[in-house]
Amino acid sequence: MARKPKKTSLDAYHKALLMISPGTKIREGISAIMQAGTGALLCFGSLKKLTELSEAGVKLDAKMTPQLLYELSKMDGAILLNEDGSRVLYANRVLKPDATITSEETGTRHRAAERLARQAKCVVIAVSQRRSSVTLYVHDIRHVMGTIPTLLNKAQQAIQTLEKYTNVLKQELQELTVREFQDIVTIFDVCRAIQRMEMVSRMAAEIEPYILELGAEGRLVELQVQELLQPVEEAVLVIRDYYREKADVNFDAVRARVSEISEQDIFNLGAISQALGYGPNLRSVDTYLTPRGYRVLTGTHRLSPQIIENLVQRFGSLQQLIRAPKDELVAVDGVGEVLAERVRASLNMLHNQLVWEDRR
Repeated sequence: MARKPKKTSLDAYHKALLMISPGTKIREGISAIMQAGTGALLCFGSLKKLTELSEAGVKLDAKMTPQLLYELSKMDGAILLNEDGSRVLYANRVLKPDATITSEETGTRHRAAERLARQAKCVVIAVSQRRSSVTLYVHDIRHVMGTIPTLLNKAQQAIQTLEKYTNVLKQELQELTVREFQDIVTIFDVCRAIQRMEMVSRMAAEIEPYILELGAEGRLVELQVQELLQPVEEAVLVIRDYYREKADVNFDAVRARVSEISEQDIFNLGAISQALGYGPNLRSVDTYLTPRGYRVLTGTHRLSPQIIENLVQRFGSLQQLIRAPKDELVAVDGVGEVLAERVRASLNMLHNQLVWEDRR
């Protein structure tokens, strides 16, 4: 099984995609090189590291422009640039990375590019004259750049999948809310909703590189993803409502624990249950769970986070809040008579709406 890239490598990879996306000066220079049918090796990183692993060439230290990049590519050697690609440091440089570093590339230029990226932890772009392709190397990540039509097609296919996942998540959240008002929520219901939330979040993460690589052309894709991710904000509150409180455990720690569940284990509801603090065996929990009320309160009325926190701390659970008389609501810090009435009305309206939709 392929080794998962480290977070530092992924962050550098996303940053590199953004740096060479359509609409940038570097991408303009790369396009000019490809149109001319020539090749190039562009190395981005620390001057000290890059010069230690290369030799000869011409020192420039000049402002990078697409035209300069194109002209320098006519020479055989590599072009060294600073980390953000704003300045050209050297041209016609001979790369000499460690030859013992593993590389599956067959061409000399691409092999040197991959080895340099791994050894110097930098970004290297290989523009191939023979293959008419652009290959990006970032630390231990290798990526062949796609054309805009190809990327848009892949992104739209991924968005269709994301849309299906989002619809399922919405349905799970609605069913969970119905069960919350009926006070019959089980650990299975909770874990299933969180599982759907993670599937949506992870699918969106897979689309992010397409958006970065598309640059200005990916704006519409980005807006579509943002729209489809809205239910995740609500779903995150499921964790806050149900995680098992312990002295050394808080919501942020549990949320991080859930997000770290592997791609294989996310389909195992027992793994999610364990992350919430209930253990891996779903059958071991034979009692119903009661939500604290964060999610329903957030969705029923425009209450400030502080007032929601005050209500949860005062009543402890959604059921206690629903059954609370008006005078007890008014006694909560920040809740006056008008707001107390609105909270009660909002909860009743949501309950009636759910009952009506369930009967349709």
